[in-house]
Amino acid sequence: MFKRKLFILCLLFPLTAEVFEGYTLFTPGGQSGNATTYLKSNDLSDFNTWSHSNSPASMPYLIAGDEAGWENTLLIYPYRVNNPTMESGGVGGGVQCLTWDGNLIWSHTISNTNYQHHHDVEPLPNGNVLMIAWEKKTSIEAYAAGRQTINNSLNQMWATAIFEIQGNNNGGGDVVWEWHIWDHLVQDADSGDDNYGVVADHPELFDINNGNVGSDNGPGGANADWMHFNAISYNSEFDQIVLSSRFQDEIFVIDHSTTTEEAASHSGGNSGKGGDFLYRWGNPQNYDRGNNADHILGDQHGINWIPEGYPGEGNFILFNNGSNEAVEFIPPVDQNGNYFIEDNQPYGPDDTIWDSPSVSTQMQGGAFRQPNGNTLVTDCDSGLIKEYSDSGAVEWSYSHPGNNSTIARAQKYKLDHFDNIVNVLPGDVNNDGLINILDVVSTVNIVLGMADWVDAADYNDDGVINVLDIVSIVNVILNS
Repeated sequence: MFKRKLFILCLLFPLTAEVFEGYTLFTPGGQSGNATTYLKSNDLSDFNTWSHSNSPASMPYLIAGDEAGWENTLLIYPYRVNNPTMESGGVGGGVQCLTWDGNLIWSHTISNTNYQHHHDVEPLPNGNVLMIAWEKKTSIEAYAAGRQTINNSLNQMWATAIFEIQGNNNGGGDVVWEWHIWDHLVQDADSGDDNYGVVADHPELFDINNGNVGSDNGPGGANADWMHFNAISYNSEFDQIVLSSRFQDEIFVIDHSTTTEEAASHSGGNSGKGGDFLYRWGNPQNYDRGNNADHILGDQHGINWIPEGYPGEGNFILFNNGSNEAVEFIPPVDQNGNYFIEDNQPYGPDDTIWDSPSVSTQMQGGAFRQPNGNTLVTDCDSGLIKEYSDSGAVEWSYSHPGNNSTIARAQKYKLDHFDNIVNVLPGDVNNDGLINILDVVSTVNIVLGMADWVDAADYNDDGVINVLDIVSIVNVILNS
């Protein structure tokens, strides 16, 4: 059903019912072990391919290399490790950064006693990568935090953490920022336990007693998967992160401008709210507001912001598995990234403004708006990608051959996407391709007000150039 707001949108952005010219990136799954990432032209020929020895955890991404042009483009590939420490749907464990020719630049693994990466990753403009991970909690820890029941024989509760990984000069990655949902809980079941409060008064926190905690009948046997976050995306304008939780039928926005310490608290960052939720949508009954009519999302995947300059810019788009369609909706946000909610009411909006034709997939799936107004939708189960016009006409499609082929999500890049992109190397303040004492001197001069702002001097990408950036650049030099 196409609503009046979509008609207004079409007046603002004249759309053409034709295929968007670009290259489509995806990695078929469904098979264990080896995998291939494809970058295909609209005529279905291979523009480039990458071979992998491990199967995908989710979708791959392309980022700019040190110079403009496709031959300098890098691939970010999330993959399933051979022996994950926790196992449920979407398990991964590692991420690789590969050259255009498939050579490894750096990799990082999150698969240990306490944490296990799963599903999605998200490259940031500075070259760092966000990774979603399960965080293991014992039943003792869960009960102390106010949880009332554990639904699995492991007697565990897998919460969620996000880690920001920065590739280092040794072929690996370092954690430079992190966020944990365990720091942002509320419960109204037991005043003697932690996190006690009135749930409806705290939409910025998550009720620890919502939903089941895993089961004994998962893909890998017993698991303690609670939230099942399956997608993560980043908004550089607001410096915010959005997450999709399949098991809770909600999406959540958090502040990325915080330090790790602020992210564990309820204050700090651009929002002043630390790591608390800035916005959530899809199932307000999770925070004891609204009713069944407000429960719009179900088992959704693939949340992302529509980029600036695209029809619907700033809106959210995702694949709603429960209603078998991609949907677009307008968040109640101002130009500074502040979200509005009325007292005792759920976050808006009340409905979506665009829905795709029916597409059914049990696993994953996703939707990405194209610059001409089309939307690329992935049917994971069938290994099928379709590009729809705003009116729902199929302008382009691809079906991956073979039995049991799946495609988590696919994304299309403009033909000239990387032609005019020049990547900024953090710390290379004088832009000579090296990070050395000259860059330290240049950064000191900027801090003292003796030189103009240079993006590369803001090493930690926090919007401020200060002594922390100087220390970071010195550490790079000492470790190189």
